Amino acid sequence: MTADSVIALLENGRILTTPVLRAAVARLAPPMDTVASYHFGWIDQAGRPADGDGGKAVRPALALLSAQAAGAPAETGVPGAVAVELVHNFSLLHDDLMDGDEQRRHRDTVWKVHGPAQAILVGDALFALANEILLEHGTADAGRATRRLTTATRKLIDGQAQDISFEHRERVTVAECLEMEGNKTGALLACASSIGAVLGGASESDADALEEYGYHLGLSFQAIDDLLGIWGDPATTGKQTWSDLRQRKKSLPVVAALAAGGPASERLGELLAADAKNSGLIETDAFSEEEFALRAALIEEAGGREWTSQEARRQYTTAIAALDKMDMPDEIRRKLVGLADFVVVREK
Repeated sequence: MTADSVIALLENGRILTTPVLRAAVARLAPPMDTVASYHFGWIDQAGRPADGDGGKAVRPALALLSAQAAGAPAETGVPGAVAVELVHNFSLLHDDLMDGDEQRRHRDTVWKVHGPAQAILVGDALFALANEILLEHGTADAGRATRRLTTATRKLIDGQAQDISFEHRERVTVAECLEMEGNKTGALLACASSIGAVLGGASESDADALEEYGYHLGLSFQAIDDLLGIWGDPATTGKQTWSDLRQRKKSLPVVAALAAGGPASERLGELLAADAKNSGLIETDAFSEEEFALRAALIEEAGGREWTSQEARRQYTTAIAALDKMDMPDEIRRKLVGLADFVVVREK
């Protein structure tokens, strides 16, 4: 698929799901409905209509495609697409607060504009809405879909807890990092990739194949995100330069560099050990831009950047192979591969 075809696919997912998503958010009591609308980019800080796109819409597109992979109309996957988007945004609201991120999608984050209490409450409300949207259908397939969503949400929360704990550790293994990212990112993409099929009556084995595709796609997605978290252009990411280094994240490039050995790896380890020792005494805000540039250079010299890029490709290959475990229309397979391509090359 061409890039334009993938963008059209994402836009179609947005068109089908946004009205249902807006209707779900409208159920919230004031001021949570307004705060959520700001988060999604539908209004600005003053409550005026805005043209925010609410993100890339990869997860809704996957949910709709998974319904089609099971032989159902794309519309069958809309409740699943909306539920996954609600859970995803619940996690963003809480993550932004926990990480202290002041910008998302080139706008001030909810906690900065409306306060931490609203960020927590609205996040909780979106999670509740996600389950409500699915369960109100009252079918056995809706119950199956809800079980997959709640399991994915629990894993997502596990991953966030692991991520936070890693910030205060001197060393994290590559295996631990992959487990954390599989929980934090892979689990929900796995759910998005299967939930439409479940709503369409797919067998458990077919749903599992799609879930495997989404899980490894999520790991590939996160590996690319880790690269962008250090070397991404702020004009594209909407975050500060060296954003993950500022937050002391033990992301894949950092962990891989520390495991590589050699002078650059050892020097990086010394710097991070000093950070851990002085945690609470010296904040990363006190570091100069040259300090962050040095750390990024050490990670790259130790091989962390290249290893992570290769890992993204490895996870992509595993994701595509999982599609062979399910019979589906060739056109839908091509679109799922095209979406995976879009995820892997988005840093370019």
